[in-house]
Amino acid sequence: MSEATRDIEALIELMARLPGLGPRSARRAVLHLIKKRGKVMAPLAQAMAEVAATARECATCGNIGTADICDICRDDRRATGEICVVEDVADLWAMERGQAFKGRYHVLGGTLSALDAVGPEELGIPKLLTRIRDNDITEVILALNATVDGQTTAHYIAETLEGSGVAVTSLAQGVPIGGELDYLDDGTIQAALRARKKI
Repeated sequence: MSEATRDIEALIELMARLPGLGPRSARRAVLHLIKKRGKVMAPLAQAMAEVAATARECATCGNIGTADICDICRDDRRATGEICVVEDVADLWAMERGQAFKGRYHVLGGTLSALDAVGPEELGIPKLLTRIRDNDITEVILALNATVDGQTTAHYIAETLEGSGVAVTSLAQGVPIGGELDYLDDGTIQAALRARKKI
């Protein structure tokens, strides 16, 4: 195998490690990048190098940005007394795409899991409690995934905040906009029925 072929194979192996890309998808992506070296690959490599050098975790909430404190935490207009607790940065970004929430966030970095030895300390739940206490927080919105571990984490945080005077809420669950009942799983239909509201 020539040096150039080894370099390409190494790139394919690295790409295959990305979520959603297997070896075949990575091979197609690398081939596309090579064909579009000037327009796609070179700018992508430059952008990746810049992000690798500048990206960091926000010291306050755990979001990813290029400063020690992210734009959301620095924005005084977002000091609404609400903190939305999410499992991962991808969840924070999803919430921001919706443009409905105007408060601040706290990224746990995972969920409680006895099997994986992930406890409250590993998730920074004590840091969340300190933020709630020190920042006049009136509502904590638990926007955690509807998995067993996500719900366990939500219950743990809710129980910890019991009696604190802080309202603890969670996102509604049920039928998505544009969803058809025939395609929904039983658990989603049950959750939607329990969360029904007056029209």
